Amino acid sequence: MSASAQTERMYRCELGLQGGCGYYVGDATEYVFQDVREAYGLHFRYKFDQRWALQVKGMAHHIKGQFTAGETPASTVIAGGDACAPGQTWETQMVNVDVVGEFNFFRFGARQYDERIKPITPYIGVGIGIGMCMEKNWVWRGYSPVVQVYVPFVLGLKWKIADRWQLQAAWQHNVYFADNLEGIDAINNAHNLNGSNFLNNDVTAQLTVGIVFEFAQDRKICALCE
Repeated sequence: MSASAQTERMYRCELGLQGGCGYYVGDATEYVFQDVREAYGLHFRYKFDQRWALQVKGMAHHIKGQFTAGETPASTVIAGGDACAPGQTWETQMVNVDVVGEFNFFRFGARQYDERIKPITPYIGVGIGIGMCMEKNWVWRGYSPVVQVYVPFVLGLKWKIADRWQLQAAWQHNVYFADNLEGIDAINNAHNLNGSNFLNNDVTAQLTVGIVFEFAQDRKICALCE
């Protein structure tokens, strides 16, 4: 019995839903939290132990903004000869799928024997993702898909509220290997910085909260173990 108590049983897999808000930073924004929009998605997470996990997540996020009054007529003519008058909007629907490796600051889970395991922990993560940009085409008034690759950085908090349930809050910062999320040439490179520095590329971010269900618990070590 003393040997069996050295290993905590844990749920290895999770399914979660999250929702919140997101924003975009790029050539067509003047400050960080301009045009904040809704964001929502779901995730699957596999836990290697109480510290390390791998998460696969899908998120939908709508990017939308207005052409500013400071744009000149020459810079606001887009494909097909349409004029982008001040106040006219542009929009892009983002669908993101990413794989993120996570590290919990504390050993996280339901404590049975190990006093080091905590029901709440901050965590960080980094990975790789693919974003589908459904950019509005101003020529035929529809949407055209463009695929972009990005690096997600995650900072979050996990809180175990019941045996198989968690609440989570997370901020995810996506840095793209591209600088054209706007989908409109007139506003895509307003400051002539495209390609000059990776940190000048377009960025999206989401701040979300969610509910998580755990399953696939470890098997018992012996018939008498709890």
